[in-house]
Amino acid sequence: MDELPRAGWPNEETAPPGVAERLARDIQAGRFQPGSWLKQIELQRRYGANRSEIRKALEHLASKRLIQYLPNRGYFVHREDDAVAAEIRDIRIMLETSAAEFMARNAAEHHVVELETLAKRFAALLDAGTMVEIYEVNLAFHRALLATTGNHSLVELVSELRLRTSPAPASQWSTRRRMEQSAREHFEIVEALRARDVARLHVIIERHISQPETEEADKGR
Repeated sequence: MDELPRAGWPNEETAPPGVAERLARDIQAGRFQPGSWLKQIELQRRYGANRSEIRKALEHLASKRLIQYLPNRGYFVHREDDAVAAEIRDIRIMLETSAAEFMARNAAEHHVVELETLAKRFAALLDAGTMVEIYEVNLAFHRALLATTGNHSLVELVSELRLRTSPAPASQWSTRRRMEQSAREHFEIVEALRARDVARLHVIIERHISQPETEEADKGR
């Protein structure tokens, strides 16, 4: 897969990528829980950074709404707002289903192979992995899927939208059955992409993002 630019890091002066990206990744992986305060001294020790670098990274992540700033108190990890999460889900559905045609048209065999490998990894981790590992592989699958469009700005935009929802890995799926359903949908996406079936890809992506529990999932099949 072609290397993509880092999402949302304007330049070294305003947001040091090494610090900001590592902190964002740790928040997304659930290493900092929603509502927890981010103490600059502890972050300096954790990331081996100076005060200025930590401050710039915090300011940048606050601008992306991954964390929030409270005057005279400091920064804390964003708490999920159900109404905002629903709006972001709808935006993602609009963007990603509209991208289905570009995915099907532009996906090369190496893209399909990479996605299939990630789908298998996700499925295997349901029984043998941690929630953080499952979450990170899921993110990798979706980044790789969007990358098939060849539109780097779309990858960045959706990545930033995902930052605005809960970073806690356990919140990504409502039930174990929904996780298993997501695993099946990953393989369905791969097959639709391989067949260049735009209509099918559109349907699966919408279902995958909206996360309804199907009758099949409810019956545990």
